[in-house]
Amino acid sequence: MQTANVLSRIGFVGAGRVAQTLAAAFAQAGHRVAAVHSRSDANLAQFHARCPEPIMAGSPQEVAELSSLVFLTVSDDAIRPVCEEVSWAAGTAVVHCSGATEVSALVSARQAGALVGGFHPMQMFANPDVALAGLPGCTVGIEAEEDLLATLESLAKSIGCVPLPLPAGIRPLYHASAYYVGPFLIALLKEGAKLWAGFGASERQSMAALIPLLRGTVAAVQDAGLAKGMGGCIARGDMGTIQKHLASLEHVDSSAADLYRKLALRNIPLALERGSIDPGRARQIETLLHSTDKPVR
Repeated sequence: MQTANVLSRIGFVGAGRVAQTLAAAFAQAGHRVAAVHSRSDANLAQFHARCPEPIMAGSPQEVAELSSLVFLTVSDDAIRPVCEEVSWAAGTAVVHCSGATEVSALVSARQAGALVGGFHPMQMFANPDVALAGLPGCTVGIEAEEDLLATLESLAKSIGCVPLPLPAGIRPLYHASAYYVGPFLIALLKEGAKLWAGFGASERQSMAALIPLLRGTVAAVQDAGLAKGMGGCIARGDMGTIQKHLASLEHVDSSAADLYRKLALRNIPLALERGSIDPGRARQIETLLHSTDKPVR
């Protein structure tokens, strides 16, 4: 099978949120989604509601036989064993959507003559409808052998995404980087909500205030870059405000103060790059932040 024909029939093994999002996106872009298999009836029902055309296959093997390009949208730990249970036809393309799993997990398909790759959209998939709306402009990390790479890049572009070729061996590092603006960012928002709860505000009220600030922060960075887009007391070198922050946080929760110190220390190099503080003020801020560290117990 020529790579030009790989996109003729797309199949999914696994019908969870990633599969539901991508299948709907591919179908909207005019690609044929031919088959899907899942052990979850609930996932299959949701998949079918968003992409009604594909055959509900009885096994991963049946998906492989009905498809020219198969997405293994299963859990990371299941990618290799699911791949190994299928007898792959030479020329079929087999792709997983894991950010951290190496493409070598698909070795059994490669040995059978299939083309293999990784196709990882940098997107949150908590709600497939929200994720689908957020796909345009989203980066897709793509790792594949040369014969398949251009095809997957074309597929990403067809759904409005930006393909990013990834070298072999860096997927865990690449994936970890995304957590700083994905799950870890949500953890920081939760920290902010906990502080708001201290003066009686609900989580909904705190998010109504903090999410617009987050949007403004992203807009500032998009406009001016990381360093120039950063505001706040570290950027200003305002030690009095830093002291007030730490005192209030220590009063409420010493672990929140510890997290503040760690994050504030990471802001100092950005403030220096921004040019809004000099090295002398940077050292003073570092001393202030370290001087309030709690002794190790």
